Amino acid sequence: MSEGTGAGRGDFWYNVVTKQVEVGAQSDWSQLIGPYATRAEAENAPAKVAQRNEAWDAQDEA
Repeated sequence: MSEGTGAGRGDFWYNVVTKQVEVGAQSDWSQLIGPYATRAEAENAPAKVAQRNEAWDAQDEA
């Protein structure tokens, strides 16, 4: 499946164990972050999680 044809919207997941993007939720839900609309968004998942954690930590300190 390619991003433009068969994957469909919201069909990309980031696997936190393998550190790979999956097309469709292939692994156990406890290992996945998503869904994301594109492969690029899924690849950026760890950075987005880190940004959100930093923002939440900053709110806790305020």
